[in-house]
Amino acid sequence: MNSQQIATITISVLLPVSVYAANPFLDAKGDKPVSAKFHGSEWGDEIQGHEIPLTGQVVTTRIAKMPWGAIFRIEFADLKSHAEKQREIRPDYFIVTDEWIVLLNEEDNEAAAKKISALDKPPEFERGEIYGITSGSFDYEDGLWKTTIRLKGDLCIYDSSHPSGHFKKVVWKKGVGLVEYASGYGAHADGYRLKRAAKS
Repeated sequence: MNSQQIATITISVLLPVSVYAANPFLDAKGDKPVSAKFHGSEWGDEIQGHEIPLTGQVVTTRIAKMPWGAIFRIEFADLKSHAEKQREIRPDYFIVTDEWIVLLNEEDNEAAAKKISALDKPPEFERGEIYGITSGSFDYEDGLWKTTIRLKGDLCIYDSSHPSGHFKKVVWKKGVGLVEYASGYGAHADGYRLKRAAKS
């Protein structure tokens, strides 16, 4: 074996360490949008406190890929229920690295995504914007808000709550992506819970 062969082998072993290898909980084979059916329930003062069925499509699109990660947009489309006013859920944008799923929380997320995609390394993340991990566990407190992220089998579960009854829950599944998304305000004043429908 000559020195050139040794150099080639060394480089091929080192490369995967420095290059983004994809996050098991949120990834894509390409840039085409991927749609999945979600169903669950919604509630609120306007619905007189009852829970009623809610359905919709969740569309996940990789909008940028960098050597160190990727950026995804998750949209909630065709939301339908028997409520007089149809619910709207704003799209979420996530910066994804090998280790983290981080909420992009800017006024103009599309513009911010373009700026971040041009960086040669991940930006500094606020702990309060972390929505997914690939190892260990995560705990964060901001005032009365308490957030935990736990890995259970092939799931990554983000759980954030406030004593007033406000909450947010996001569940990711390995090789699948988003499988549950729920949010609520006050003591049942307004909220919804959506889960990915099992493929028949």
